[in-house]
Amino acid sequence: MKTQLVLLFWGCLVVAACRHEALIEPSEKPLLFVPSGFPQPDFPSDNGFTAERFALGKRLFYDVVMSVDSSISCASCHSLAHAFSDTVAFSVGASGAAGTRNAPTLANVAYLPYFTREGGVPTLEMQVGVPIQEHNEFNFNVLLIAERLKTDSIYLQMSQAAYSRLLDPFVITRSLACFERCLISGESRFDTDKLTKSERRGKVLFFSARTHCANCHGGFNFTNYAFENNGLYENYADPGRFRLTGIETDRARFKVPTLRNVALTAPYMHDGALPTLQAVVAHYNSGGKAHPNKSSLVQPLALSAQERADLVAFLGSLTDEKFITNPNFR
Repeated sequence: MKTQLVLLFWGCLVVAACRHEALIEPSEKPLLFVPSGFPQPDFPSDNGFTAERFALGKRLFYDVVMSVDSSISCASCHSLAHAFSDTVAFSVGASGAAGTRNAPTLANVAYLPYFTREGGVPTLEMQVGVPIQEHNEFNFNVLLIAERLKTDSIYLQMSQAAYSRLLDPFVITRSLACFERCLISGESRFDTDKLTKSERRGKVLFFSARTHCANCHGGFNFTNYAFENNGLYENYADPGRFRLTGIETDRARFKVPTLRNVALTAPYMHDGALPTLQAVVAHYNSGGKAHPNKSSLVQPLALSAQERADLVAFLGSLTDEKFITNPNFR
């Protein structure tokens, strides 16, 4: 009888291992791929990268078990085909609840110094808890997610393999963060300098003192991570960073987003108000609306129709086809 039990135990582990491996499709790329010119992502000391943690986080990312009514997963609002963003202004949460902010891309979140539009969350591990508890997103509790999964033998075995402990809130938040830190994008045509004539003209404009685009959207990740107001409205329904600090000069300031894969992440702005890149360029060309906290860099540009088209073309060159087709992330 003892021999049979031992064989049964090891047989279960083998099955679990096979199912674990099935989560990761064959790929020429390593699970953690850092493009040329990019810094190594900083993994916390208690959550270093391993394939087991990646696999567990990926399974949770695509599992509707994360929401109170098992109707949506992280991937419901962060689609790989759209660089892990959504296609609507406000994503639909559990029980059909309407969101309040546009879902940002998760590409290169490994490099963000803080999270949410107002920057109120300091780590990716902590950020994972935000959509879980938000009433208009998962409307759940990470303790109850762990309770829900405590009888799932596959999850329990993957948790032991990844963190040598039972599946609990620590494991859930850290494995999801580990997976998301690997969502690194930096192999666009811009990165390989394979640009059309229009894209090259747009690149010159983008990095020029005339447009000031690169002042906010500079660096390898096309963002300075600052909080700015770009004159989208005279009066904002969303208080932006003011919600966090209570400082009047922070009202309607939002974190400057990365522009990588921006052609895939429409609609744009914190509330998804602008449907196309053409509309975004037209907004900046106009100089925006008057607002006391509007950045001094947002001024009328007087760009011609051709120049506006060239800027849009350049932004399209930041699309990373290898990223959105990477089998590691499916």
